[in-house]
Amino acid sequence: MRRVQEGAMTANALQYMPGFGNDFESEALPGALPQGQNSPQRCPYGLYAEQLSGTAFTAPRGRNERSWCYRIRPSVRHVGRFQPIDVSHWKSAPNIFPEVTSLGQYRWNPVPHGEGDTDWITGMRTVTTAGDVNTQTGMASHIYLVTQSMVDSYFYSADGELLVVPQQGTLRFCTELGVLDVAPGEIAVLPRGLVYRVEVIEGPCRGFVCENYGQQFDLPDRGPIGANCMANPRDFKTPVAAFEDRDAPSTVTLKWCGQFHRSEIGHSPLDVVAWHGNYAPYKYDLSTYSPVGAILFDHPDPSIFTVLTARSEVEGTANIDFVLFRERWLVAENSFRPPWYHKNVMSELMGNIYGEYDAKPDGFGPGAMSLHNCMLPHGPDQAAFEKASTGELVPHKLDNTMSFMFETRFPQHLTQWAANEAPIQPDYADVWSGLEKKFDGTIDPG
Repeated sequence: MRRVQEGAMTANALQYMPGFGNDFESEALPGALPQGQNSPQRCPYGLYAEQLSGTAFTAPRGRNERSWCYRIRPSVRHVGRFQPIDVSHWKSAPNIFPEVTSLGQYRWNPVPHGEGDTDWITGMRTVTTAGDVNTQTGMASHIYLVTQSMVDSYFYSADGELLVVPQQGTLRFCTELGVLDVAPGEIAVLPRGLVYRVEVIEGPCRGFVCENYGQQFDLPDRGPIGANCMANPRDFKTPVAAFEDRDAPSTVTLKWCGQFHRSEIGHSPLDVVAWHGNYAPYKYDLSTYSPVGAILFDHPDPSIFTVLTARSEVEGTANIDFVLFRERWLVAENSFRPPWYHKNVMSELMGNIYGEYDAKPDGFGPGAMSLHNCMLPHGPDQAAFEKASTGELVPHKLDNTMSFMFETRFPQHLTQWAANEAPIQPDYADVWSGLEKKFDGTIDPG
């Protein structure tokens, strides 16, 4: 339990509750959480009861997400009159320009920090957009470059939840429902509509963000894999209640239908003293992901590495999959072990958190990213192909490696920033130019 009356939320000994999609309850003051009902005539401590709904009221029980909050002021006091503001580098779908072509295979070097200070809002750079934010379909991918904390400044998005993948530095998310610290090797998910402030614990900070316009992220079905491995529910962590009772001139920035608006208020909006429900932020340590794979021959589909999925109305076809390629053993006999060459109805944006990616050993270092769009062929570069085709097939451990993929059923369109300002590698497509014709009419080309 934690109460903060003056200054920022402190998190000297952060506490988390384990589980994915659980119905949690937490209180920062004893007896603050009503028992037996959600909306009593008078709440303890003079608090206001308020529900935060992430789905429609009538969503099926297994998909229904909501939390009851008991707060010092209702949320209608945390916003005033909104004024539109310009957040120039944060874009939403549809964001298509005729002069920007997204047809091709693209790769970017790590995006450097600029000379000026940036916070969570001013440091966001959109790379791709897909679908339509107005119809709650698709996604956007971003890079964040954060050097300073938000001070008396708060943010929330009505457009979608944010999946945050740090690559450099440590961030603290002070949210209405508690505090999360997130470092490289971890991820965090911030639900749609949740108010929070982002602080720099160790900077500068750089990482990747997937903005999910569609259904909330969920754990994928394991099918014949069964009840265990991949991402286990107990390894997801949700913060305990924490609140600020603090009067100070503050701003709340809202992202709504791709536009940004700001409101002036006189206090901290992070004033939830107690809460219960299943709609809350969470974090996950990627080192706890237990990969499964081939133990005899061939290479299974990369879908076996899915950590989280955001489903669509088409069964088996995700609005977004978040896929992780981490340390693992390769033992398949008589098999080409790297990812095979393919064209895919899904479009894939990849990022490197640390180490070396086995299919692209050169040019795809930590902080780099690549885009292989819908139905565009891709696969191992020449060096990776030659090594995998001729190497001795002894058990081999891919070590010190962690890359990921934001995969969506929609084509991903480059922003003008990604095409013209970001450090794109103009010769990326040449990594396949050395792949030679090996066919010579004999059954074993040697």
